[in-house]
Amino acid sequence: MNGLDSVPTLELDPLIDDPGTRIIVCCGAGGVGKTTTAAALGVRAAERGRRVVVLTIDPARRLAQSMGIDSLDNVPRKVDGIKGAGGGELHAMMLDMKRTFDEIVEAHTDPERARAILANPFYQSLSAGFAGTQEYMAMEKLGQLRARDAWDLIVVDTPPSRSALDFLDAPKRLGSFLDGRFIKLLMAPAKMGGRAGMKFLNVGMSMMTGTLGKLLGGQFLKDVQTFVAAMDTMFGGFRTRADATYKLLQAPGTAFLVVATPERDALREAAYFVERLAADEMPLAGLVLNRVHGSGAARLSAERARAAAENLEEGRMVDQAAGKTGERGSRATSPEPSDIATAAARSSHDDEAAPTAAYDTAAYGPAVQDIEQVQDIEQLTAGLLRLHAERMQVLAREQRTRDRFTALHPEVAVAEVAALPGDVHDLAGLRAIGDRLTAGRMPSA
Repeated sequence: MNGLDSVPTLELDPLIDDPGTRIIVCCGAGGVGKTTTAAALGVRAAERGRRVVVLTIDPARRLAQSMGIDSLDNVPRKVDGIKGAGGGELHAMMLDMKRTFDEIVEAHTDPERARAILANPFYQSLSAGFAGTQEYMAMEKLGQLRARDAWDLIVVDTPPSRSALDFLDAPKRLGSFLDGRFIKLLMAPAKMGGRAGMKFLNVGMSMMTGTLGKLLGGQFLKDVQTFVAAMDTMFGGFRTRADATYKLLQAPGTAFLVVATPERDALREAAYFVERLAADEMPLAGLVLNRVHGSGAARLSAERARAAAENLEEGRMVDQAAGKTGERGSRATSPEPSDIATAAARSSHDDEAAPTAAYDTAAYGPAVQDIEQVQDIEQLTAGLLRLHAERMQVLAREQRTRDRFTALHPEVAVAEVAALPGDVHDLAGLRAIGDRLTAGRMPSA
C-alpha cells in the first residue's frame, strides 16, 4: 500500500494561480533543492500570467545561469525567454547582504551620519558576517520588495543555514542584539559624555572591557562605541521591522513550502520546521519532496532480481531456446568450449589430422561465437538485475523515510518530484522541474 494514500496532495498550480498568494517562501535544510524549486515555481507562475520576482540567497549563481542572466545582484533583473499568453513577467535577484544593510543605514540616517557608520570598522564586520545577518537582511529585502508592489508574486529562496530554524529566529535575534542590554550599556557613555561617561564605563563595564581589551584590544571597544553612538537613532527601527516581518510572514497571502529530499536528516529537519511554523501560526502550504526515485519495473522485487542475477552467474538458467531442461552448457544443448579449444589445439600440431581439424573448426566455430555472445548477454543481464535490485532498495528506503514523516504529520500536503537524470542549466530544465512539481505524486508501486 502506498503510504501517501491517506495524505493530501499538494496542488501547486492553484497556489501560484491564486491572486491572493503574494509571497511563497521555500525553506528547508541545505542542499535539498530550494533554489531550483523557487526558480521553477517563478518560471511557471510567470508563464501562467503572474508578475514574479524570485529572491535567492544562494551564492552559487546557479539561478542566474539557468535563467540566462550573466549575474544577479541586489537589483531585480528581468528574465528573457518567458513564454505564455498571459503577459506574465519574471525578474530575479540575489541578496547582497552588506549592500542591503548599507541601504538601511542610508535610508534611516542623514548623509553625514551614514558615511560615519559605513566607514566604521565594527559596522563593516557586523554587516559582512554577524551571525543571523544574512537571514535578517533577506527578510529586510522581502519587506522592501513587498512595499514596492511592482510584483504580484514574490518567491523567496531562504538562506542555506546549518539549521532551517535559523531563518525564523534571525530577525528577532538580530533585533534583540541591536536593541538589547549590551548595546544600551555601550550607548550610555556616549549619551552621558565626557568624564562622567568614562567613569560609568570604567565602573559598570570593568570586567567586560578588561577581558575584551585583552582579547581584541582597546581599539575594538572604541570602534563599537563609535558605531553605537552613530546608530543610536536606528536601533528601535530594527526591532520594529523585525516585528513587521513576522506579521508579513503570518499574513494570509504568504505560503510556506518546506522542501526536503527523501533522506532521514532532511525530513527530520522538515518535521522540525513544520512544527515551528505551526507554533508561530505561519501558513504552511505543504511539503515538496525532491529527487524521489522511481522504477518502470517496480513489480520485480529486489529479492527476485538478485536471485535471477545469481542464477545467471552460476549457470543454473534453463536453455529455453533448445527446449531442454538441463543446465546451461550441457552436451545435449551445445558443446563445451573446452572441447573446441582442445580440438583446435590438436589440429595445430598434427598435419595428418589437418582435414579433420579443419572440418571440426568449421563446424564448431559458429557455436563458439554463439556461446560467447550468450555469456556476454547473460553477464550484462545479471549486472542490470543487480542494478535494479539496488534501485528497489533505494525506493524502499525512501518510502520508509517518507512514511515516517507522514505518520507524524498526516495533515501536511505532499508533492513528490521525480529525480532528473542531470542538473538544471536553462529555462527548459526549470520548466521540466515545474512540470514535475505540479504533477503531485509519483506513480505508486
